[in-house]
Amino acid sequence: MRKTLKDAYCFEMDAAIRLYTLNEFDAAFYHLERAHILGQRYIAPHTQSHWWMLKVGLKQHKFRDVFGQVTRIIASLLFSKIWVPMGNTGGSNVDPLKPMPIPEDLKKVLQQ
Repeated sequence: MRKTLKDAYCFEMDAAIRLYTLNEFDAAFYHLERAHILGQRYIAPHTQSHWWMLKVGLKQHKFRDVFGQVTRIIASLLFSKIWVPMGNTGGSNVDPLKPMPIPEDLKKVLQQ
């Protein structure tokens, strides 16, 4: 992972984890979605974003989301290097195979 991409990914993950520890789960999830977009082509970052999404689902007692994240964790381990739907935010509320628009600020990081 290039330095600028890694820095942006780490920024989003650090913000998500900080907000998670403050029980600000919706705000944490927002940053996890952004981290997912940035890291989805790399096995460890992709899986890490889904792991934290699973943790948010557990804290919020959203067991549909927990199940969705378990399946996405498995898929991230198997498919990150083969194919990912670019821009997909990774939440259980979206089709896991659907490419999605990438926010402009993240698009700039991904294009560098």
